[in-house]
Amino acid sequence: MTELTIAIAQMDSKILDKEYNLQKAEALLDQTEGKADVICYPELFTTGYNFDLIGDAFYELAETIPGPTVERLANKARTYGTAIIGTIVEKDGNQEGVLYDTTFVINEKGEYIGKYRKAHLYPTEHQYFRSGSDFPIFEICGVKTGIAICYDHAFGEMFRVLALKGAQVIFIPSVIPKDFEYLLDLRTRARAQDNQIFTVAVNRVGSEAGIVYCGNSKIVNPRGDVICEAGDEEEVATATIDLCEIARERKQEMSLRSRRPELYGILAQQA
Repeated sequence: MTELTIAIAQMDSKILDKEYNLQKAEALLDQTEGKADVICYPELFTTGYNFDLIGDAFYELAETIPGPTVERLANKARTYGTAIIGTIVEKDGNQEGVLYDTTFVINEKGEYIGKYRKAHLYPTEHQYFRSGSDFPIFEICGVKTGIAICYDHAFGEMFRVLALKGAQVIFIPSVIPKDFEYLLDLRTRARAQDNQIFTVAVNRVGSEAGIVYCGNSKIVNPRGDVICEAGDEEEVATATIDLCEIARERKQEMSLRSRRPELYGILAQQA
C-alpha cells in the first residue's frame, strides 16, 4: 500500500461520562462515511483528563483492554472498514489497582491487534498510572505504525527506536493545553523530519476546570512539512499521505544509515 487516508478526530470530552464520549466518538467516525483507512482519537477521550476533577474515579472508569470500549468500537471498524486508534484508562487484569494510560489498536477488519502503554508519564500522572516498557509496531492496512502518547513526544530516542523497527507513521494522541501549541507543532515536525516518517498529532479541544485544550492537531510529512492541520474547535480533519515520500527523503539524506551507534552507548554512560 502506497497511500493511507488518515482521519484526525479532534474532539472534546465530557468528564466522567464514558457513554456520552463514546457516542460522540462514534458520531465523528460516522462523519468520515468510511472514506478513511484509520481514525485516531485524543488521549483519554472516553473519560476526560483532569486529575483534580477525576481523582480516584479513574479506578472505576478503567477497563481491561480488550474490553467493552474496544469491543464496541470494533463493531464500528467492521462497519466502515476503518482502523481505530484510541487511548483510555486501562485496568491491569492481573494486578488489582494498577492502571495504565493505554492506546488500543483495532485494524481495518475490526480485529483488536494490540496496545501501547504510555512509557513517559508526565510527573502528575505517576499518582495514578504505571509506566509501560515496550514500543510495539502495529500493521494497519499494510502500513507499519507506532504510537507515542502526548509527553512521549518529548523523547526523540523513542521515535528513533520506532523508526528503526520499521514504523512509517507514528500517531500521537494528546491532551495539550493552550499556550503549549509551540511544543505540539515543534515536536511533531521534528520527530517526523528526524526519522523521515509521517507523524500524526491528535489533540483534544474544550476545557476542564479552566484548562483549555488547544487542538491544532496535524499530519506532518517526512520533510517536516504540515500537510493537514485542524483549528481549535471540534472537527474531523482528513488527509491522504503518500508513503513513497519516506523512501524519497531517505534517498536524499541518508541520516538513518549514517548513524554511529557505537558512539551513543559511550555517550549514554557519560550522561
